[in-house]
Amino acid sequence: MNDLLGMVLDLQRTWTATNTEEMQERGVIIRQRLPDLLRAHGADLSAALGTSLDGLGVEGRDGTGLKSEIPWVRVFEREQSPSSTIGWYVVYLFSASGQRVYLSLNQGTTIWTGGMFKARRAEDLRARIDWARPILAKATATRPDLLHGTLQLDARTPLGRGYGPGNVVALTYEREELPSQEILLKDLLFMTGLLGTIYETERLTPYIPGDPTPEVLEAEQSAARTAGRRTPSATRPRRPGQGFLLTSGERRAIERHSVRMATEQFEAQGWSVKDVGDKESFDLLLTREGSRLHVEVKGTTSAGLEVILTRAEVEKQRKYYPDNALVVVHSITLDRTGAEPTTSGGVLHCTSPWVVADEDLTVISYAYRTQIDRPSSGEAAG
Repeated sequence: MNDLLGMVLDLQRTWTATNTEEMQERGVIIRQRLPDLLRAHGADLSAALGTSLDGLGVEGRDGTGLKSEIPWVRVFEREQSPSSTIGWYVVYLFSASGQRVYLSLNQGTTIWTGGMFKARRAEDLRARIDWARPILAKATATRPDLLHGTLQLDARTPLGRGYGPGNVVALTYEREELPSQEILLKDLLFMTGLLGTIYETERLTPYIPGDPTPEVLEAEQSAARTAGRRTPSATRPRRPGQGFLLTSGERRAIERHSVRMATEQFEAQGWSVKDVGDKESFDLLLTREGSRLHVEVKGTTSAGLEVILTRAEVEKQRKYYPDNALVVVHSITLDRTGAEPTTSGGVLHCTSPWVVADEDLTVISYAYRTQIDRPSSGEAAG
């Protein structure tokens, strides 16, 4: 393995975007020889990852068409990280200068927008890293040689520079000090074990900071289904581009928890509280000394920076203003380890009166009136 890593690093010094003989040689190593070598240790890697041999993924990329400045080879679990733009993985990243190669526990740092790759926001990557590192703290404490900062890949291209900020922890191998294959494999199994810990925790986590909120993901996927677009399926509902959806039982548990917290808060303030969520376009009707308050309650496992509103909710709350309120119960803890999901905690934030301003609304889907029933529709005869 050290021979192959060294060959790629030497070829990095001749990098060009065109498919020269050197880049063809680099491509064979990245796409075939190095992944094949790692797959030969598939039983050990899948055991460290906590998945089946069929669930283990190994792949290398050096650019389709134009040759990429930073080639990579990654190890991953197929369901948790179906592409390099989604989820977490362990990856060899080769510096543009050829001076070093990193073995990094990294994450998808770009999002495919349909026409191009767009870099994820630095603050979102940082939030995900801050979530992951404490989970690994006990294991990583045994390895003082781990790098916790941004990778120095010496890249000139934006795509090449984008990998560095996604690093959680990494091992650095200098070209002139590449260790033996035995040490390299031992390090790979250690890093793959860290990745398995991340996957295990992620499966039980309803929301990871830096990801889109589950409520927004659900609304976007629902809109896509209504519009007739195909949506991905998985054991646990997932949206391409990071993030997990909530099950119906989890949604109900969060809704009940947030309404209960809001009810207790308002009753402590002397309001009479009636739950009208089953028949009105808001959740709680409050009365006190001739005053009425129409309250919309939103609960979320996220930090509560975004919530979903229906058109009816927006129209009604604008009508009720200033006798209205928005209650967001955020950072709810969702425990899905039992037969039924349970909730606890949460931070309640109340806005009253509540102005629903246009600049604070983001359109997720449209209802479009077609031309079908109009004389000028130009229907084709079949």
